[in-house]
Amino acid sequence: MIGDRASARYPIYLMLAILLLCKSAFGQGTVDQPVTSAPPDDSVNPGQSAHPKLPDFNEDIYYKNRLEFSLETGFLPINIPFVYNFITGDSYTRRPLNYTLIPNVASIRWELGNIDGGPRILRGNTDFSFSGSYTDIARGPETRYFAFDFGIRHNFVPRRWRVAPYFDMRGGVGDINAKGPDGVLYAQGEDLTFTYMMGAGARYNFNPKFSLAAGANYMHVSNASLSAPKVVNYGINVWGAMFGFYMRLGRAKPRSEAK
Repeated sequence: MIGDRASARYPIYLMLAILLLCKSAFGQGTVDQPVTSAPPDDSVNPGQSAHPKLPDFNEDIYYKNRLEFSLETGFLPINIPFVYNFITGDSYTRRPLNYTLIPNVASIRWELGNIDGGPRILRGNTDFSFSGSYTDIARGPETRYFAFDFGIRHNFVPRRWRVAPYFDMRGGVGDINAKGPDGVLYAQGEDLTFTYMMGAGARYNFNPKFSLAAGANYMHVSNASLSAPKVVNYGINVWGAMFGFYMRLGRAKPRSEAK
């Protein structure tokens, strides 16, 4: 029981660790800007700083109403109990039937605003995603899962860093070729199935148009007990690695909007 409880919390611990480590470990991702020596004090106009703030190229990547296409794929082979069992009151037990999911998610992303201020580690912005996904079930009685997902992500964007950590959640509804009605123990109860995903990682921005990302992702699939009591709902709970490719849609940000 203790082992199951610790395993269930591994995704949350790992995602928090990624966010903290990116802050320090990816400091080398900062792009150095040429700095000229400040003029003598007597040449500085009143009210003008001798050390002007350098421009942040990230303002050309994270800004209001920017649209983006992303393609993500994962490998999720680690089976765990449902991570929110502490809320539902269920015991932290893992089903004996193991799954390996390989999600492939194509999304349109819409950034809600410009980079906001605040503490340095929280500086960033938020985006919505609208996704269609196909999940190959490499291990388990079912073989595939189609879904539509909606998500929200917060991007942590330090000034002039090419590396930007993120944390996201998404949920959706889809269709799985359920084997529970065929009598397979611990398989899914019906074809109509819901998804919840939670992930964290870091994104590397090559330029304002193209980016890559890598992180950890937890995925839950179940039918919310809609098939009960005829067929018991057990659900799928797995986590593993997730990788993504991102491409801006449309033209670059107009210079007149830069700040």
